[in-house]
Amino acid sequence: MHRSRIHWLWLAAVALLVVAPWAPVSATPVQTTSQAELYLSQFGYLSAKFRNPTSGSLLEKDTWEKAIMEFQSFAGLNVTGELDSDTMELMSLPRCGVRDKVGFGSDSRSKRYALQGSRWKVKALTYRISKYPSRLDRAEVDKEIAKAFSVWSEYTDLTFTAKKSAPVHIDIRFEVNEHGDGDPFDGPGGTLAHAYFPVYGGDAHFDDAEFWTIGKSRGTNLFQVAAHEFGHSLGLSHSDVRSALMAPFYRGYDPVFRLDSDDVQGIQALYGRKSGGSSGGGGFNPPRTTSRPVQRDPDSELCSLPKIDAMFNTADGSTYAFKGDNYYKLTENAVADGYPKKIAEGWPGLKGNIDAAFTYKNGKTYFFQGTKYWRYSGRQVDGEYPKEISEGFTGIPDHLDAALVWGGNGKIYFYKGSKFWRFDPLKRPPVKSTYPKPISNWEGLPNNLDAAVQYTNGYTYFFKDDKYYRFNDRTFSIDQSDPPFPRPVAHWWYGCKNTPSTFDTLA
Repeated sequence: MHRSRIHWLWLAAVALLVVAPWAPVSATPVQTTSQAELYLSQFGYLSAKFRNPTSGSLLEKDTWEKAIMEFQSFAGLNVTGELDSDTMELMSLPRCGVRDKVGFGSDSRSKRYALQGSRWKVKALTYRISKYPSRLDRAEVDKEIAKAFSVWSEYTDLTFTAKKSAPVHIDIRFEVNEHGDGDPFDGPGGTLAHAYFPVYGGDAHFDDAEFWTIGKSRGTNLFQVAAHEFGHSLGLSHSDVRSALMAPFYRGYDPVFRLDSDDVQGIQALYGRKSGGSSGGGGFNPPRTTSRPVQRDPDSELCSLPKIDAMFNTADGSTYAFKGDNYYKLTENAVADGYPKKIAEGWPGLKGNIDAAFTYKNGKTYFFQGTKYWRYSGRQVDGEYPKEISEGFTGIPDHLDAALVWGGNGKIYFYKGSKFWRFDPLKRPPVKSTYPKPISNWEGLPNNLDAAVQYTNGYTYFFKDDKYYRFNDRTFSIDQSDPPFPRPVAHWWYGCKNTPSTFDTLA
């Protein structure tokens, strides 16, 4: 029977300097080639015959390396074709039990969501919780389940009505061990839940042995898991965009949860946009395309001197560029009306000439200048700042060029000169001894970057002088497109008039 069985991947998603940690679940580590072989065959990267160690099937080197590379590509790891420590570490974490290649994605480079291939023929759907969790209040569970469904109705005309009796479109049950569908749960950790696609009924089952919680950092957040499961119940497959809800990775409790643009594009591909001129909650930006932008006349200094100091997204999905003492809000293809504005007025207490900036998964924005850094919650400084970079970011140098939270693995990356550093706040030390590494590892990127940002369409962008580069996280190289990268940033990002859309190589 084909189905979506969601065995979530536990990743540390609580932020740098968070107050309340959550407890990760344990899992059987993948430490040998034979264990990795079983893993790859289970999740669709190798033939199912390799799941039986007594079959005598021989695995050729090329087939093995291709399987490793495909897994690394989908998981957002460096594509090396080698069973390195990062790959085994990821394989060792609990995750989705369905093959990663279920469904199909868009051919467009800017739309990476995946659809299973079935959808409900009606938009007025019903559901029932036929078996409640044993350790949560029923009324609270009702609220969380309704909230999880509303994630999808916010961007479409889908409606979800709770019923107390059958028949319903989606039946929801909390079960333990074997529960009648041939896919038994495995106790705390490992498999958290699984769900059927519409063509197979849409039902969703949750492992009642898990420590389900509501609005807490500890345990397993019911709302976020349920929202993911219901995405499958509506016809969405897993996305390879790490920031998407439909990625097969559980990121821990997110107090500022919002759908990724990849999720929005996926659900609207199935059921259309929400009628009445609304696409849902604020902050969603459509992907940056290769079509010519609407020509506007933003600040002439930004058009004549496109070099910027930093670029970042805020927790609500807005994108800002910093240059000197000024900041600019960017729309899909230009600078928003009314800009530039003064950085000191937008973020009280923050100086100009910022070196780098990023917003972490806790919704906090970090700014770096010289030897110091600031942390902001929205537009308010979040404590006693500035602080020394050497205190809050041990192992990271001063006077940075750029920084971002990379969607490939959720880690923080810092760039300076010809080198880069990877920072993981949950590891001790947070920077491995193998860093810094050369920026040339990011194939096609130049040294001495000005800015970097993970944009809302799931792609990573780097900026230097008057150029920008779109990085393909799956191939770990500069993306191939027409016109090619790098491109003039003034034309594509700032909407400047009388600027070329591509660099003339002859000139």
